[in-house]
Amino acid sequence: MGDARGPSAAVAAVAALFVNAFVWGVSWWPLRELHALGLHPLWSTALVYSVSMLIVLAARPGAVRAFAREPLLWLLVAACGVTNVGFNWGVTVGDVVRVVLLFYLMPAWSVLLAWPMLGERPTRPRLARLALALAGVAIVLRPDDVPWPVPRGLADWLALSGGFSFALTNILLRRLQRLPTESRILAMFGGGAALAAIAGCVGIAHGVAQAPAGTAWAPLALGLGVAFLASNVCLQYGAARLPAHTTALVMLSEVVFASFSSVALGAGELTPKTVLGAALILAAAAWAAWPARDGDCAQGAQSAP
Repeated sequence: MGDARGPSAAVAAVAALFVNAFVWGVSWWPLRELHALGLHPLWSTALVYSVSMLIVLAARPGAVRAFAREPLLWLLVAACGVTNVGFNWGVTVGDVVRVVLLFYLMPAWSVLLAWPMLGERPTRPRLARLALALAGVAIVLRPDDVPWPVPRGLADWLALSGGFSFALTNILLRRLQRLPTESRILAMFGGGAALAAIAGCVGIAHGVAQAPAGTAWAPLALGLGVAFLASNVCLQYGAARLPAHTTALVMLSEVVFASFSSVALGAGELTPKTVLGAALILAAAAWAAWPARDGDCAQGAQSAP
């Protein structure tokens, strides 16, 4: 991935990445509004990604051919689906700051997944980043009344599973980089749509999700879909013109956007314990994104989720 050419091109690329991070950082608000209007976040996800998937199919119908010869694309479908289900549902029902922080354990999970899937042995810096991130999550997770850091509800589990799947998604994208871009994008959108719809049906059957009610949510759902599509265009523009480590560092601003917007609107809380844990998690993520030396390859970041 080459550097941006010229100062103006670099500024435009960074600005595009900030737009992408902002859209995902504040996406919790429209998802909660849609939920209040009768559209569960699982159905919001299924609807938005179905529209995106259909647009890709209309523009590049040949994108489906790769699925017949590359089984790992189906694993990418599943990983992207779990990522989006975990993130979108988690920020709707949980403390947004806490969910986003737990989700951004992605660089730590990447250390564990890169060895079996990419043959990248954990180096000392990578193990140090893993320890730093896990120390941060232990601080965030540990309740005041128990000695061990344990997830305290559905939102925590959704965030952790989504972050792990996000790491798997990034690993798979590296494994599948030889495939046409449209096939990988189709797998990502298709996974988001299919897994959310399946989870929605299962959730209705078990009483943990509701079927869509009314149509008052339609305009906002359409607007959110357009915003997600625009943010992905911004990601493709910015990431194609900047080094991977720069992209990863800029994308950490998503945590800032999510934290400040949720605290300002009463959907998140910044306790001293959360701030300390956040500092460790973000330090590990920034360290992972920093230009590497001595063979410790920097990890690029894809857009969440």
